[in-house]
Amino acid sequence: MSRYLLRRLLIAVPSLIGISIILYTVLALAPGDPFGELATNPNVPSEVAAGLRAKFGLDDPVWLRYLHWLVAMLHGDWGFSFASRIDVGALIMQRLPTTLLVIGSSQILALLVALPVGVFAATRPYSIFDQIANTLAFVGFSLPTFFTGLLFILVFSIYLDWLPFVFRADIAATGWRWYWEEFRQAIMPVAVLGLFQGASWTRYVRSAVLDVIRLDHVTTARSKGLAEHVVVVKHVVRNALIPVVTLVALSMPAVFGGAIVTEQIFRIPGIGSLLISAILANDTPVVMAVTFVLACLVILFNLIADILYGWLDPRISYR
Repeated sequence: MSRYLLRRLLIAVPSLIGISIILYTVLALAPGDPFGELATNPNVPSEVAAGLRAKFGLDDPVWLRYLHWLVAMLHGDWGFSFASRIDVGALIMQRLPTTLLVIGSSQILALLVALPVGVFAATRPYSIFDQIANTLAFVGFSLPTFFTGLLFILVFSIYLDWLPFVFRADIAATGWRWYWEEFRQAIMPVAVLGLFQGASWTRYVRSAVLDVIRLDHVTTARSKGLAEHVVVVKHVVRNALIPVVTLVALSMPAVFGGAIVTEQIFRIPGIGSLLISAILANDTPVVMAVTFVLACLVILFNLIADILYGWLDPRISYR
């Protein structure tokens, strides 16, 4: 296991380097200048603007700027935000926990919806429950997250006045009251992301269970007199989860993309809203760091999926 993990981490290194080269080149060649306003500001001397450009190496070749960024990143220096005037690393660490909390909670909700609904629908194909589940699943993943988010705000915040529609990072409450307010303001963004992913995964879980439930080893287990729930849980679900794990790992980029939109809708102070504001402000160091962190998280989730394969199927060996 340790040798396998080491080998996968070594494979991930060139992948991350390639991703960083592409990202940095695209951002460097994109139109716009982070110090463009200084050049047109009569109150800023031209020598000051030229000094700032020289300090941050904006006039250097792209390959040289990338090498400086890579060496600094390896030493823990993620750069300096042109807009916020603080270190990029500190800025990301302020926002990343909120994003991971929302995404993690939404994925748990998606699995809690997709697994039982998908398995129950597959064990009773073409029943009324199966038809209702399929219909709701189609509706769920057909609606984009920005539409569902606005609909939730309209119903639960404006009409019913049950939940806050703006995510606040400066809650004045303390103790259990603080946890309750955090829970209330996280309900809608977590539900928007979780139900969207849960609706999509329900279809895949149902399909995977239907493929496994017809296999010979399931028929053998039933012929031994095992209870139906034992057959489903022990012999069907565990084997059916392998393609589902692959789906979850491969859908992580879409999950982060949906989180960026959701954070904008609910004004969540996460890494997604930080990325949007940095793009609008042409804050290249922040955009580069945020996209690189998202790429690292995607590779990490794929590594976790590979580890789960061996737990779900003992026939898979780590060599």
